[in-house]
Amino acid sequence: MPAKKVLVEVRQGGAFKTDCTAGKHRVVVDQPMAAGGTDEGPTPLDYQLISLGGCIAALGRIIANQRHLPVRGIRVSVEGELNTDRLLGKTAQDRTGFSSVKAAVAIDADLSREEKAKLLAEIDDRCPISDNLKSPTPVAIVLAG
Repeated sequence: MPAKKVLVEVRQGGAFKTDCTAGKHRVVVDQPMAAGGTDEGPTPLDYQLISLGGCIAALGRIIANQRHLPVRGIRVSVEGELNTDRLLGKTAQDRTGFSSVKAAVAIDADLSREEKAKLLAEIDDRCPISDNLKSPTPVAIVLAG
């Protein structure tokens, strides 16, 4: 089984603004001003949903190219719902993460509704972000150094 390791580096100083690198790319994670941040970037929760939408769009393009499908574009709207009381330490009940995530995908192509549904099913099947959200993945958070 071929394996690809993905590594990102994240550095935070004395405030919420966090500088992140993924290869040669830099992004900022932050919190809204109302939550004590500087609102210079999306929150970690936003990035999780962005990752899902981006993966769906990328897989759609990969499959369209592989199958020579006439896909002009893909639009994804991703919405997640969660109870923030657990992450804020107000309760130990309920789960911390999203209780539900919904991705609404519009495929701009000269395909029937059935063909688009088949394409979307293959996208979902091959999307690693969708897989990670739907299936338990071992996560180890360890003290470095």
